[in-house]
Amino acid sequence: MYKSVYHDINHFEMEPVGDLEINDDEVLLKMQVCGLCGTDIHKAVDKTVQTPITLGHEIAGEIIKAGSSVEGFKAGDRVFLAHHVPCFTCTYCKRGHYSLCPQFKVTNVDPGGFSELIRVPALHVKHTMGKIPDDMNFETGAMVEPLACCLHGFEQIRMHPGDNVLILGSGQIGCLQVQLANHFLADRVIVSDVNPYRLKKAQAVGATDIINAAEDDVIKTVKDLTGGRGADIVIISAGIGALLQDAVNCVARGGTVLVFAPFPKKDIPIPAYRFFEDEISIVGAYSSTPYNYTPALELLKKGVIDVQEMVTHRFPLSELNDAISLAHDTTKEALKVLIVPDEGR
Repeated sequence: MYKSVYHDINHFEMEPVGDLEINDDEVLLKMQVCGLCGTDIHKAVDKTVQTPITLGHEIAGEIIKAGSSVEGFKAGDRVFLAHHVPCFTCTYCKRGHYSLCPQFKVTNVDPGGFSELIRVPALHVKHTMGKIPDDMNFETGAMVEPLACCLHGFEQIRMHPGDNVLILGSGQIGCLQVQLANHFLADRVIVSDVNPYRLKKAQAVGATDIINAAEDDVIKTVKDLTGGRGADIVIISAGIGALLQDAVNCVARGGTVLVFAPFPKKDIPIPAYRFFEDEISIVGAYSSTPYNYTPALELLKKGVIDVQEMVTHRFPLSELNDAISLAHDTTKEALKVLIVPDEGR
């Protein structure tokens, strides 16, 4: 069994996983699918993590061994998995900010999702692992975690039936958010991007209007589409600082901007008068919480969210760097990229 280890920009090595011993309250998982997340791409392209490290966290696989004290799971079970677990008792957790918990980021699976074999610690077995239904494939199961993140974002906004929603960025997350906005009864779901292929994908999963930001004035077009009001909800789903300015200029009076992508750590000027005069809100959402996984799974089970329409590429684990290069190139016709184990290694 092998893992893909990130050493440097454009430098991944396939290395043996070695012996992964599990405790009585842990499980050993064979990875079947691991989705390539935008944060994985950001970490690899910009080297924002200490190396060597095995990335990946949108995991679906099969349990090959369960510890003697594990309840509810057994060898042969097909499961999805998320990588961080809050403590549920700190000040942040008590206020409902589970992803801000000091324990959250220090918990992880071993060695990471881009590994053919994964040790699932006890906290993850208890709080972030769930069974994939028999009639659901591993690819859909791997989408539970990113969909849960999107649900966490929608928890931060006060969306009403009939709202106009603008999504800045039509990548994999943007396409999930399009479908959620429709599920929560949006009137118009407007999507902007510079990639025509991704805009067509957004339209295919339910966007009512698309804007090519490389050709059209996003702010003017949004105002035209909404009768001059602007969008009640604006979701930033691409890590481009200038989009915050566009979002604040596009949001309607009384509306909300959701920041759902990491920005560079530098100041971004915005028209701050709108907070007082127009009662706009800007909120952020990072990752997911254990309470988002069941709703995400149910939305997938019931076909409310179509993820197969989004999947464009599948790469073997040994070609992870090529997968990241493709997904990072905004000129390519790629949306959701999945990583699968190498056959016959």
